[in-house]
Order: sequence, then structure tokens, then C-alpha cells
Amino acid sequence: MTNGYAAPLLGWYARHARDLPWRRPGASAWSVLVSEIMLQQTPVSRVLPAHERWLARWPGPPSLAAASPGDAVRQWGRLGYPRRALWLHATARILTERHGGEVPDSVQVLRGLPGVGSYTAAAVASFAFGQRHAVLDTNVRRVLARLVRGTELPPRSTTAAEIELAESLLPASPARAARWSVAVMELGALVCTAARPDCAGCPVASRCAWRRAGSPAAPARPASQRYLGTDRECRGRLLGVLRQSAGPVPAASLDAVWPDAAQRARALRALVADGLATALGQQMYALPGHPGPAHPPPDTPAPGHRVG
Repeated sequence: MTNGYAAPLLGWYARHARDLPWRRPGASAWSVLVSEIMLQQTPVSRVLPAHERWLARWPGPPSLAAASPGDAVRQWGRLGYPRRALWLHATARILTERHGGEVPDSVQVLRGLPGVGSYTAAAVASFAFGQRHAVLDTNVRRVLARLVRGTELPPRSTTAAEIELAESLLPASPARAARWSVAVMELGALVCTAARPDCAGCPVASRCAWRRAGSPAAPARPASQRYLGTDRECRGRLLGVLRQSAGPVPAASLDAVWPDAAQRARALRALVADGLATALGQQMYALPGHPGPAHPPPDTPAPGHRVG
């Protein structure tokens, strides 16, 4: 497929691209990898300060590998989905032990790292190493669905047809292809947004199949799961207590932040199973990597105490 969208979109990107640290000339591949992990299901506005603090503390994989997994979880703070901190820590150790402390440029090798799927591997290879790969995040999928297929939203899960379309639109030059990918992503983030697309400010609006079709609305999708009162909120509250402490935390301190004993015990078991917490006996908990004998958290409250 001839890409008649590239010239106007790349021109728009040159004028309107946000100044993001992982896009700057000279940004390390580690900076790009950290940003991509942090940006999974998290907006740029929240990632920017977290990314800056992370790179200031751990400018490369070896420095993070020398830290404990608990340090990584504590540094992650309230960015959400904290298993990503453990993925980055495990990745840092792999890169230090097997790749000389450097991020590899191979998509296949990148896909073998913890928490790195097809999208993240393609993004790092493209944006850090200037390679030619289809990069399909939520923004890109939405832009291509509207621009080429004439539908408001893409399918729920990435399809083979979407991958084929994205690959067919890649410019032949690897450097230009990488810039095209980030330009499409930026258009989706700033202009072709999910709820309020700014068609008047779109550089390819005249070529947009969805706009030519009258911008038909997609079928309504179920609302996203609520957060308040869920096990996910409970886990976040408990993990927040562990992060704020320099050492082990007594179960009584966890009791204070969540009143439902059964839900609290379930959330604690999940944190331990995910490697985000360690049970040091029945009444003490800590972030991973804390020295001391580990014990599985009990299924039910201990006699005379509501176990957290």
C-alpha cells in the first residue's frame, strides 16, 4: 500500500511533537525501555516525573540490578500496576548478567525480557535503535482504524489484519519508518483522541475514511471496571503502607487501612504470590528482598487478631 499519509503527518509531527525525555537526541535505550514499561496503561503526565526520578537513581541496568526488588517497588510509588517495577528489576539483572548491562537491539531478544510483549519490543527497537517495525499501541490502532478502515475504534484485541495494515504503511527507510510510527502515536495522543477527536487540527483529515463516512459511532462498549472497593484498591492501600516503611510492617498497621479482614487477607496473599510483598511470619510483612525467613500468609485471621 502506498503511504500517502506520511508526508503531511511527518510534517505535523515536526511542528507539534511533545518534548519527552525518552525522545530526545541521545536518549539511551534504557530510558526508552523504562518509558515504555511505565507507559503501559499509564498516561504521559504521570510517567514524566516517575521516569525522571527512576533514571536519576538508576541511569542504567547495572545500577538497578544492584538494588533490591523492594527498592524498585518503593521507587515505583503510586504509578499503578506495580508488578512493572519487578519486571524492570528482573530485566536489569538479565541485561547486566547476559548483555553487558546494555539493552539489546533485537526484537526477539527484547521479547524474552520480563513484561516485554510484541508492542514494547517493537517500540524499543524502533524508537531506541531506529529499526523498521510496526508499532501498535492503543493510539496507533485507533488512528489507523479511522484513517484507513473508516471505523471509530479498533477491535478489542490486536488482529492479524491490523498488523498487516500497519506493516504495509511503514516507509521503506528504517529511520523514516520509526519516525512515522511515533508520529502516528502522537497524532492519536493529541488530535485523534478516543473521546474528542480534533478533526479540524488533523493533518490527514482530508484523507480520513472515517470522516468521509460521516464519523459513524462505534457500538457502545461496557464501562470499565470500577476501582473503589475492589481487591485492586485494597492491594494498593496495603502496598502503600509497605512502601512507606523502611523495614517490616506489623499486620496491625495493615489492618488500619482496610477494614474487611477477608478481602485484606486475600489481597495480601495476592501481593505475596506476585512477588510484591514478603510474609515474615504471621504478623509481619515487608517489600520483596528484605532479609529474614519468609512464610506464606495465613488464609484466615490468627486467633485474637485480624491478620492483614
